[in-house]
Amino acid sequence: MNQTPQQSNQGPVDVVIMAAGKGTRMKSKLPKVLHRLAGRALLAHVTDTAARIGARHVVVVTGHGAEQVEAAIKATAVNAAALGFARQEPQLGTGHAVQQATPQLPDDGTVVILSGDVPLIGEDTLRTLIAASGGERLALLTIELDDPTGYGRIIRISAGGEVTAIVEHKDATEAQRTVREINSGVMAAPARLLKGWLARLDNKNAQGEYYLTDIVKFAADDRVPVVAHVTTDALQVAGINSPAQLAALERAWQLRQANALMEQGVRLADPARFDLRGTLSCGTDVDIDVNCVFEGTVSLGEGVRIGANCVIANVRIEAGAVIHPFTHIDGEKAGVTVGAGALVGPFARLRPGAQLGAEVHIGNFVEVKNSTLAAGAKANHLAYLGDATVGERVNYGAGSITANYDGANKHRTVIEADVHVGSNSVLVAPITIGAGGTIGGGSTVNKSTEPGALTVARGKQVSFPNWKRPQKLPKG
Repeated sequence: MNQTPQQSNQGPVDVVIMAAGKGTRMKSKLPKVLHRLAGRALLAHVTDTAARIGARHVVVVTGHGAEQVEAAIKATAVNAAALGFARQEPQLGTGHAVQQATPQLPDDGTVVILSGDVPLIGEDTLRTLIAASGGERLALLTIELDDPTGYGRIIRISAGGEVTAIVEHKDATEAQRTVREINSGVMAAPARLLKGWLARLDNKNAQGEYYLTDIVKFAADDRVPVVAHVTTDALQVAGINSPAQLAALERAWQLRQANALMEQGVRLADPARFDLRGTLSCGTDVDIDVNCVFEGTVSLGEGVRIGANCVIANVRIEAGAVIHPFTHIDGEKAGVTVGAGALVGPFARLRPGAQLGAEVHIGNFVEVKNSTLAAGAKANHLAYLGDATVGERVNYGAGSITANYDGANKHRTVIEADVHVGSNSVLVAPITIGAGGTIGGGSTVNKSTEPGALTVARGKQVSFPNWKRPQKLPKG
């Protein structure tokens, strides 16, 4: 969806996202910013947030795995029209990274600088930071840590006063290392000033890199106010450098989502065993058992119950429906609907285009794809319904399938109201089974049937009295 660029005193907002690092400690061939948190790439979380604040341009600075990173983010961007890329090769520090983006940054805007491995930065936090910059100040996002080891320290004129410098840990004096307020790496600055400061960077430091944080002293030298917005939300500024950090942030984020749902009245059997990887809306008295994963867009109506170990994505489940354990539902782009009072599972699979009416029963090891089942229809055991229209109160027998694919094209099966399909039947599409009809068990039916008819299509049974089974020959 397209967003209108934010307009205020500071002018349009442009975002630079640093995403060039290799992420050596991840010990993975996958670029660090493409590792997933809550089902989405770390970098995708950041580009999504940039879109939500109405960024006019979003410039992603890539380096390691640049082609892979750029392709992945183009494919998932909320506002692809605003997205641009700049390459940082070689990687010579954070200041050098932002320098690569400056040709794409107009002078009339405020630039927000983010990191692709800090995925949970909040929209409201960024809006506050942009307002603090106001088109004329350098604004930093900071946080106080009990153990700030390894982080750049915020040096102020006085307690609560303006910032005069950020000193990296390796370059800090012992006195400076006692400071608990640290730089998060997130900042906002007027583009026209930022470009001049970036041009003055050098690499005369312990790391031999161009530090972005050195722009603070340039701003102070130029008598441009440097202000800091202190956040108390550590999740928003948490970066990812290792699998352990990624797992810890995942669990912290999921627990936050679980607590928010429980505050709304959702009953979670164990909030530590809950995973939300998309959006989940719930009516009153929803009950969710352990080890369930929700992806994409999921809506649960009043009184819905979700059994243990279910994976549920892109579906609307209406009031009173019960999803039994180990059920897999994924509507993908086509979506899935489960009607009021329906029973699904255990061990059922609903695929894109499955539309279940009220009181429908889908039992164990039943798969439904691109099919509509009207109210009261039942397929209770070991069955497949693909490209089918199923009428009210149909009873679809165990082991039965719709043969919907002829090797080249898909065809539709229509099963009208009150049909009974016997066990182990094959309905070869295209075909219509007339209302009230019965298909005898074990039948392969490839012609449409009249309403009310009994149809049996199988070989005649033959029995041979006193038949002897073959005997094994003696060994040797």
